[in-house]
Amino acid sequence: MTRFEAVIFDWAGTLIDFGSFAPMGAFVEAFAQFGVSVSIADARGPMGAPKREHIRAMMALPHVAEAWRAAQGSEPDEAAIDRLYEVFVPLNEEVVARYATLVPGASETLGWLAGQGIRVGTTTGYTRSIMARVLPVVAGQGFAPEVCVCADDVPKGRPGPWQMYRAFAEMTLLPGPHIVKVDDTPPGIMEGRATGCTVVGVALSGNIAGRTPEEIAALSDAGREAIRARAGAELRAAGADHVIDSIADLPALLTRLDAEG
Repeated sequence: MTRFEAVIFDWAGTLIDFGSFAPMGAFVEAFAQFGVSVSIADARGPMGAPKREHIRAMMALPHVAEAWRAAQGSEPDEAAIDRLYEVFVPLNEEVVARYATLVPGASETLGWLAGQGIRVGTTTGYTRSIMARVLPVVAGQGFAPEVCVCADDVPKGRPGPWQMYRAFAEMTLLPGPHIVKVDDTPPGIMEGRATGCTVVGVALSGNIAGRTPEEIAALSDAGREAIRARAGAELRAAGADHVIDSIADLPALLTRLDAEG
């Protein structure tokens, strides 16, 4: 009998979209429409946060703020963030379904969880309109979570606990270490930590690594270990109790934790 009652997964980089690629092009294109050039590295930095807060963090980068002033002749203020967000969301909606493939091993992990009687919910930095494009695609792959709490379902999202608390309420769960939060970004790790869950980071499938499965497989052992170490350090610094390569490794981890008591 397992001591874990439920797992709350993140989506991009954790359940789907190995490497978390869907938002990257949308951020770059949204800024480009305002005459501002940003890099993929700029876009990856705040991943895991609600998308409007993500744009705010990018706008706060000194070189991005300066480029905005030069291109727009105005400060990168709240009105600027609103303008960018209005452009970004439709761009992300347009591409996100193309990246909504479950990560390798996810189907097997989800089947194992079901066999153990462990319930599954989700939270995400995506908005409800973006997830409306994702959920049918993933359902076609055989997965539908009990709940999916989106960034705009609550007044304030990650890294705070409010999306998790809404998931708990909808699933009639009490927070605590018997709930597992699995995520690939520091803000998502922090939302799990804020509710006292057992927090698991995924190092190789997520935003920090930012590689496809094929790119990960093509790396030397040393190259793969370097990425694993870098991602693991960031995730543990954010509060992860455990770090695995991807959710394919979750059954082995939970089995070991059960055996340890």
